[in-house]
Amino acid sequence: MNTDISIAVIGSINLDIVAHVKVFPRPGETITDAVVHRFPGGKGANQALAAHRLGASVYMIGRVGNDPLADEALHALRSEGVDLSFCKPLDGYSTGLAMIVVNEEAENQIVVAPGANSAFDAGHLEFPQTDACIAQLEVPIETILKAARANSTFFCLNAAPVKPVPHELLEHVDLLVVNEIEAKALGSELECFKGLLASTFGARGAVLSCKGHQIAKSKPPKVNAIDTTGAGDAFTAALTVALVSGMHPQEALDQACVVGALTTTKMGAQSSPDGKSLHELTRTIA
Repeated sequence: MNTDISIAVIGSINLDIVAHVKVFPRPGETITDAVVHRFPGGKGANQALAAHRLGASVYMIGRVGNDPLADEALHALRSEGVDLSFCKPLDGYSTGLAMIVVNEEAENQIVVAPGANSAFDAGHLEFPQTDACIAQLEVPIETILKAARANSTFFCLNAAPVKPVPHELLEHVDLLVVNEIEAKALGSELECFKGLLASTFGARGAVLSCKGHQIAKSKPPKVNAIDTTGAGDAFTAALTVALVSGMHPQEALDQACVVGALTTTKMGAQSSPDGKSLHELTRTIA
């Protein structure tokens, strides 16, 4: 894959508090056997780091609080060399915080307190011109829409978490990534979407289509899944990097499914499997 490309990721930055349990508690039930870890997270930061590990030059465009949590949330991005010059702290807001429970089947439940992410005002958006932009829905829609209008290259939208998406925004999107829940929420908007649509189905794989016609279908390799948090983010980043690098749609989807699967083999959305980069690991498994 030619990864001599640049990507601006516009989105959320969180600190993830992850509790690993045998089974999820029922409503009103207290679970006392949890093991707790702290990891950098946020869909935007996850996607930025995955794209960087796949060889792209990445700019993270986001907001954190002016608080001690910000250093933890930005640690992996900063230590691995993602450009943070467009990532600003906001006084009066906390850094985004995600509370995640993961069970023995590697399923998760997530509650997010967005903090500074929700205050990422469109009026203060600045980002460099790059070969591609990736955005999600954990920052205000107005900010994403402004980025899409200003972008002159490839624009990927991961329509997660579920919320209404303006038709105008979809008109600027070249690649739309949705899971089953997000696809259902978008409903009829998908019928008139003219770009590439990547529909993900977890362990069952993914489908890439254009104007209602399937152009690629793939399944991830079998791995020992420990934590599925961030798998969709890694998939989104990998598919964008592959397509913008000129890879054939089928090969690009295969690559994205491998990267998404590998991400589930370690605890934490930004943990690098076995201490290697995703770029190295895709060559050993794909």
